Amino acid sequence: MTRRALIRIDRYTRGAILLHWAIAALVLVNLTIGLLHESLLRGVAGAMPLHLSIGIAVLALSLARIGWRLAYRPPPPPIALSALERRAAAATHIGFYALLLILPLTGWMLVSGKPTSKPFGWFGLFDVPPLPVTRAVSGVAHQAHGVLGYAMAALVLLHVAAALRHHFVLRDGVLARMIPVLLPRG
Repeated sequence: MTRRALIRIDRYTRGAILLHWAIAALVLVNLTIGLLHESLLRGVAGAMPLHLSIGIAVLALSLARIGWRLAYRPPPPPIALSALERRAAAATHIGFYALLLILPLTGWMLVSGKPTSKPFGWFGLFDVPPLPVTRAVSGVAHQAHGVLGYAMAALVLLHVAAALRHHFVLRDGVLARMIPVLLPRG
């Protein structure tokens, strides 16, 4: 029997998969807007309001994802991971959860401390009120938001590279646990 035939893939729940991919898509769009807003998107009407709306959506979905994770235990990995791999995976997931909360909050803080701060529309559906922060806090949040955005981009690249390594090099079924439709493993 081949190694592949012995692998049993326990998948994440549909809710976890849906939240994962919704957050991933929104984060990729927001990273693109955030990284390009002062160059390619300069002057594009609606880029920053969209960025703000997506940020609030990421915050809300991340809170839902954390709640889901607390309610539903993730499946065990289909293979035995080394201690180093387990620690790296745990650190990456903790980093993601931290950034998924802190990035939107620092963005919200940076727009809240401006002298002209007022509620901003969330996809035109309702207004999001400014947070009660000073201009100094807003300035620190602005600096942190930029640095954390680059950290998120690096973490996304690391995560994607690891998932692709598991799927195409190790062929161990790790990626298949989070894919909505199983990819052929060939």
